[in-house]
Amino acid sequence: MIERKPLVSLGDLNWDVLAKPDTMLLSGGDTTGRLELSGGGSAANLAVWARRCGYPSTFVGKIGRDRFGELATAELQAEGVETELILSTEHPTGVVLALIDRRGQRAMLTGQGADWELLPGELPEGVLRAAGHLHLTAWSLFRDPPRASALAAALLSKSSRTGEGNATLSLDPGSFQMIQQMGRENFLKIVDEVPFDLLFPNDDEARAMSGCAHSADALSWLRERYPHALVILKMDADGALIEGPDQPRVQVAATPDTLTDATGAGDAFGGAFLAGWLTHRDAAKAAQLAVEVGGWVVSRFGARPPADAELLARLARHPLEAARVEVSL
Repeated sequence: MIERKPLVSLGDLNWDVLAKPDTMLLSGGDTTGRLELSGGGSAANLAVWARRCGYPSTFVGKIGRDRFGELATAELQAEGVETELILSTEHPTGVVLALIDRRGQRAMLTGQGADWELLPGELPEGVLRAAGHLHLTAWSLFRDPPRASALAAALLSKSSRTGEGNATLSLDPGSFQMIQQMGRENFLKIVDEVPFDLLFPNDDEARAMSGCAHSADALSWLRERYPHALVILKMDADGALIEGPDQPRVQVAATPDTLTDATGAGDAFGGAFLAGWLTHRDAAKAAQLAVEVGGWVVSRFGARPPADAELLARLARHPLEAARVEVSL
């Protein structure tokens, strides 16, 4: 068993507004639908799911000194995630609107809050140096700040006071639309500065980064550009395609769950994968856990649905250590 040093996830913690209209939204019109408010943010969601799967996790980020920040923090801490938060009086906690269509696919409108204003001098140096793994999302790279903070955190996690520097690092490309808006070459230049060991693109992000039209070709391109990295390509209903320096290409099938809401499914997949991989370093085995967790999430509403007996059964099929989930009755 590999020593379980904490997984540290750095980046966005915000307040999510999930909206799934019953009918098409029309300008000037009204309709009914399902609404839900909860803590969110890609980096925060990943920390929650790693913890739910039984791996110790810490979230590092910046929020507003406001009610949304208090609520989002309380939800993280209730999940057992350790928090290292910088509180801002100048910037509010970020709010994200997720519009979910009848097929369960979502479009996100992101309000740029305090999480976009994290400065290098605000980083908790001791926490980052003590991390066993650091996870970053490209939401911390699309503009500066917080880009300089993310790059500084990567360097801190790769070093230690004794100079050993044995932390691993993962990166989620975040958003194909933001990659396109930034420009592919500009984005790749920034990504090249991140010393990541694992890359978690979804199909759209892999195509945006590689310029390839097909998943298999995109994976080959990413492996050629980042030969040192394990690439975990998330492909929704087609499961996951993984390949790395010591991992032959393998496809892991998705579960047959019915899509209700795709919000946060990639973060859940990433958190579950890292919980498994950091425990046993078996990428294919970690992906099996990840697709089961991701499938459970897409069949429910929201990024962190209350745990139920079905989730517990899925986690029990892939035991790590005691998972931290409570069944909702």
